[in-house]
Amino acid sequence: MRHRLTLPIALILIAATANGFTYKNGSASLSPYPEPPAATEYPDSLKPIFVNHIGRHGSRYPAGSYHTIMLKNALDKADSLGTITPIGRQLKAETEKVISATGGRWGELDSIGEREQRSIAMKMYCKYPGLFDSTTISAISSDSPRSIMSMYFFTQQLAKSANDITISTESGKKFTPIMRNYELDSIYQAYRADTAYTAAYNRFAAANIPIEPILHVLGENYPLDYNTVYELALAEYYVSAGMSAMGIEHDASKYFTIEEYRKLWSVFNFRQYLLYSASLISTRPAETAAPLLQNIVATADSVVSGKLKITAKLRFGHAETLMPLMALIQAPGCYYLTHYYDTLSDNWKDYEMFPMAANLQLVYFEAPSGKIYVRAEYNEKPIQLLPGANSPYVEWNELRLRFLELLPLE
Repeated sequence: MRHRLTLPIALILIAATANGFTYKNGSASLSPYPEPPAATEYPDSLKPIFVNHIGRHGSRYPAGSYHTIMLKNALDKADSLGTITPIGRQLKAETEKVISATGGRWGELDSIGEREQRSIAMKMYCKYPGLFDSTTISAISSDSPRSIMSMYFFTQQLAKSANDITISTESGKKFTPIMRNYELDSIYQAYRADTAYTAAYNRFAAANIPIEPILHVLGENYPLDYNTVYELALAEYYVSAGMSAMGIEHDASKYFTIEEYRKLWSVFNFRQYLLYSASLISTRPAETAAPLLQNIVATADSVVSGKLKITAKLRFGHAETLMPLMALIQAPGCYYLTHYYDTLSDNWKDYEMFPMAANLQLVYFEAPSGKIYVRAEYNEKPIQLLPGANSPYVEWNELRLRFLELLPLE
């Protein structure tokens, strides 16, 4: 059984649930950025001095045409053979709508993604009055166009909001070791080809991919075979799941029961977990974020020591940038080790932690004593990265040591 996944996302605001799972959750890591809670206030005694920001690109068109075209071809064939069902004709029309709306812009940032980045930037400016006025910030991105455009919209919003701000932006392959190190790490590449990974994924997929939804649209007499039925089942889910990030209204309940949708999501979720987080098969996926974590620490050290005169360092990458980083620093909800893979979907949920435009912000404050404190926010909500701490504000020296201890030895 071959699998070539590009990950999608469901969408729809249906109240049906399966073990607390909703159709909206099925959007997985393709979900548009959620509306965050009200801005977190900070004590008057603390003065914000710097923000270390690591963000994913905003909502986009489907990353590639592979699954959309695969599904369309199957639906076209079912139509020509006369096996297509009435609900299959509806899905055919929706699939054609995806292709038309994309207009060949596969993987590009869309208008939703633009708004997400502008909104996060605006809130950052408003949360820390004066921090970005008459100052300098630095921004980098991977060489991916959607990450570059995310950086531009984010920094453009800061430039519109702030007074006399100087912004430097850079992108390109020279930042691949920081933003896309999974492409360069030879140990990680060997892991992806290892039978331990492929066997674990294939077993889980075979046990959890329901084929009833694809039969429901292609028709019982459609000539399916074992080598394609699972890929087609996933393709149907991917197309369905990816529509919300494009702003296309879609009711997944017409094509999947809630339990079928949850099972298909769990396969997608499991694959991302194995590829980009720490597991008992290998911690190497998380360790690919080591250069990024080192960069975060080094940048903060330079700012705190006065060697670097900036008030924000912005980095724009991918889900594959954030997933390893958040696992490496063992962030809540992003680090889960188990031999029991049937428990994963209850403990590691891509839709909760890694939506489009997901971001980690480390905000640095100076106390009257001169000590430097850090508050970590993930998707603009405070999280605790220092075990045992009873305050969201922790001394930078302590969190810095924690980060360095989590770096791999090699």
